[in-house]
Amino acid sequence: MSKLHPTRLQRLWHQGLPVTVVLLAVLLLWYGATWMLNAPGAIERVLDADAGYTWQELFAATMSMERPLMPAPHQVVLDFWSSLTDWPVDSPRNLLYHVAVTGESTLLGFVMGTALGLVLSVLIVHSRTLDRALLPWIVASQTVPVLAIAPIVLVILGSLGFEGVAPKAVIAMYLCFFPVTVAMVQGLRSPQKIETEMMHTYAASRWQALWLLRLPAALPFLFPALRVGVAAGLVGAMVAELPTGAQAGLGAKLLTGSYYGQTVQIWSALVMSALLGLTLTAIVAGVERLVLRHRGGV
Repeated sequence: MSKLHPTRLQRLWHQGLPVTVVLLAVLLLWYGATWMLNAPGAIERVLDADAGYTWQELFAATMSMERPLMPAPHQVVLDFWSSLTDWPVDSPRNLLYHVAVTGESTLLGFVMGTALGLVLSVLIVHSRTLDRALLPWIVASQTVPVLAIAPIVLVILGSLGFEGVAPKAVIAMYLCFFPVTVAMVQGLRSPQKIETEMMHTYAASRWQALWLLRLPAALPFLFPALRVGVAAGLVGAMVAELPTGAQAGLGAKLLTGSYYGQTVQIWSALVMSALLGLTLTAIVAGVERLVLRHRGGV
């Protein structure tokens, strides 16, 4: 045990040191950018240029402006913590309230996009006609910016009576299904020729070959695509909240902050959206480890 303990410490040191160095570098650059970008506004609105000021006073003013051009890291942290602790969870001022709204449409869109991607990939692999007809259009669909598609989709679905979560989930699905489709097409085609011929030797049907051979072989391709898909779905859900003028959701929080010039709140919402994205991808990665370990892949 005494020999293992230093090894673990060394491993933690080697893993944590690069992350710590990068974090410190980012913080230094952030504070430097805050000082440079906020200095003109601080001189104009906070300090008395005629009376003169020291660089210490200028630095303090740039780090504590009420509506800064670039908020300092400690301002974002304080606003973030205040949002979580000073207001009830069901209050629109609490970021967790907006996380629940955006997370609901993200997860629904992720499930829909994954299902659509799986169905399309199976059809493409088993039909040359669909391979030639569908795959180019699937690739071409991702060349259209989601900001251009979102208002059209929302208007059409709204005219059909779909409101609330459903339209936002459709936009999230639009961004989710593409990585799943492309990865699963590659994964379903990954078995070697000798393996597919063996299935024919045992007189296995297409569905038996799909279930027993192609799907297990495609799992290592599927989960990386799911991690990309859930992150893309989060972006789609937030974008879908912008043209509707939604009152809840991280996208709506960003839009409200931009309307009223609340840059600190904007950055707090950005941090929360990043944490939500990391959480969702970590959950998918955890499921991946469990599934691959169960089938002997890890």
